[in-house]
This record gives sequence, C-alpha cells and structure tokens, in this order.
Amino acid sequence: MGNPNVGKSVVFNRLTGIKVIISNYPGTTVEFLEGSMIIDNKKVKIIDAPGTYSLIPSDRAEEAAAHLLMREPTDLVINVVDATNLERNLYLTLQLKELTLPMVLDLNMIDVARERGIEIDTPDLEQALGIPVIPSVAVSGEGIKKLRELIVKILRGNKIENRV
Repeated sequence: MGNPNVGKSVVFNRLTGIKVIISNYPGTTVEFLEGSMIIDNKKVKIIDAPGTYSLIPSDRAEEAAAHLLMREPTDLVINVVDATNLERNLYLTLQLKELTLPMVLDLNMIDVARERGIEIDTPDLEQALGIPVIPSVAVSGEGIKKLRELIVKILRGNKIENRV
C-alpha cells in the first residue's frame, strides 16, 4: 500500500519476480496484481494495490485499494513511501497504523532523498511510528533483501497463513 508513484510495483516485482508495467506517473496500477513468495515451504500471496493517498477514497482506484484491507485477510501491510516526500506519504501511513495490522514501512527512493540533502533518521522514525522501517532503492534492489528478511521474520512470528 502507498501513494501513487512511490515504487510499489517495483517493490512487488523485486519480492515476487513478476514483471509488471512500471511508469513514472500516477495511476499505472489500476487493478490488483497478485504474486507470491515462498516462506518455509508455504506460498505467501503478495498483492500490488493501486496507489491511494488516503483510506478515505476520492476515486475508484483509491476505493479499491482501501477496500482491499477490509475484504482480504491481511497478515502484513508493506507500506511503500517516497523518502523525498515523507510528509505527504505519512498521512496514509498513520491511517494504516490505525487498522492495527502488522506493518512495515519501506522508505523507498532513499538515494534520491540523499541526493537532495534530505537526511532521515531511520531509528527515530521507527520509534516515532512504532513499526520497522527499511530504507530502500527498489529500482536497484538496495534494501530489498532486508525487507524480504523482515517480512519472513514477521510472518514466522504471526504463523504464516499463505497470504500477505
């Protein structure tokens, strides 16, 4: 889950190996895409949802994304955010936290943030939000191994149910 154009589909590609259309404009993912990864010999479903700015939808794509969490049993939310624009992205993050589902924050595009002089204190952000934060550069794969390891750790602790 995340805002449009933050790299959700790139993260999905990296986790599942499924290649989906990736563009640099909002609205590329307009329907749900399903993939999977294997954890402890169990197939875990991963869903790439359309981008949304809020769980209070303003269009059909956002409505579909918001309703996904209400309809599908969810063991873990991977909230992908744009490290160059945390303020805008954290609005959705805080709404997702209110659902009290296990959650990981993927701080994507950390390389671009650094290039722009934006420094993010990951441990402080983790403490403030109360969830794990993984800095990443999804297009290059940086941080994806750590994200995958964290997903495995969380799902093992939650008794894997073949879904994410």
